[in-house]
Amino acid sequence: EQFLLTNIPNLLIEKPAGLNSQQINHLANLATVAKKWVGVAYNRRFYAATLEAEKRVKEDGGIVSAHFEFTEWSHVIQPLVKAPGVKENWFLGNSTHVVDLAYFFIGQPNQMSCYKSGQLDWHSAGAAFVGAGISEQGILFSYNANWAAPGRWGVELLTTKNRYYLRPMEKLQVQAIGSVAIQEIPILDQLDIDFKPGIYLQTEAFLKGETSRFPTIQQQAIASIKVYDKMMDALKFA
Repeated sequence: EQFLLTNIPNLLIEKPAGLNSQQINHLANLATVAKKWVGVAYNRRFYAATLEAEKRVKEDGGIVSAHFEFTEWSHVIQPLVKAPGVKENWFLGNSTHVVDLAYFFIGQPNQMSCYKSGQLDWHSAGAAFVGAGISEQGILFSYNANWAAPGRWGVELLTTKNRYYLRPMEKLQVQAIGSVAIQEIPILDQLDIDFKPGIYLQTEAFLKGETSRFPTIQQQAIASIKVYDKMMDALKFA
């Protein structure tokens, strides 16, 4: 908040910009009043694999449906010592890396039904999450995550020609129509190897003032956080 009172015109802050919707909305309001550009740093938008997937789905004629998974490894997270509220808000603070990237490709949900079940010692809000809907671009999507079972992060993008897998999200694989074989696509990812993946291009874009790829704090507050809350609350909306 103190930076919003300085002469610094543009700020890039760590995702998700707050522990909950109240904090994010508060920061968005402050940024609007101060007339500052505040971006949220979801670095997976800048992965080499993401850039290559963008190019390929466009060449294929666009995405026709999508699926993503944000399973977290509870056996690893449960013993971690974190500040109060961090693990209870793990979806917003960590899993939204996946969700943000999926909606970056297909657009925010226009209609969506969400379901959840169970709970964990460290996450009373739920253990398993599934849902499906239609994005603002008219793209059908589904998601699945079970934090009490095996799994991993991933995004799948389907076109009429290929199915692209970002799993792990630093890599890109493809399955061509009429084939069951899944092959890895070579990508120019040296910057993701030399630095933390996505960080170099994200920082470069920010310093150059190329902000179109970043979600703003207002977008995070007005659109994204509402979707995230509904996914955790397991609500249907249209």
